[in-house]
Amino acid sequence: MMSYVALGANLPSDRFGPPRATLHAAIAQLRQRGLTVGARSSWYASAPVPASDQPWFINAVVRLDDVLEPAWLLETLHALEAALGRVRSVRNAPRAVDLDLIDAGGRVSAPDDWPVLPHPRLHARAFVLMPLKEVAPDWRDPRSGTHIDALLAALPPGQTCRRAADGEPPES
Repeated sequence: MMSYVALGANLPSDRFGPPRATLHAAIAQLRQRGLTVGARSSWYASAPVPASDQPWFINAVVRLDDVLEPAWLLETLHALEAALGRVRSVRNAPRAVDLDLIDAGGRVSAPDDWPVLPHPRLHARAFVLMPLKEVAPDWRDPRSGTHIDALLAALPPGQTCRRAADGEPPES
């Protein structure tokens, strides 16, 4: 049963430097914690959503090939964020690292369950869907059954997200 984790960052971390280096460190930390990273998408550069004047993000999605309990995995992701320099303040604030559990083996949570699965905003985020398509080209939203291609076609307008070249800073 595979899980998918979205990675993003738009601020440097004190420990690892630029956003992409911090995200590489996050993937290494997942492996050091015994998780099997089966695939990683390309890196994407994306404008903040909702639109703001904060720096652009570097994003990717990884596939974890382990059978994991979702609450444990999300707690692990939050602990890893803190270890990598994430300071939680307000929603949609700039951040050194963001690790979101977007799907855990196709599970659908009940309205009051934690964690909320699939991630409640993934269907409206190009910076999640575009890299997810690379690692799971036939993925379907577990809640609606909608194929990823249909979700991409239905994205709200105005999101800027593109594949980032190696070494390219987020904004260009």
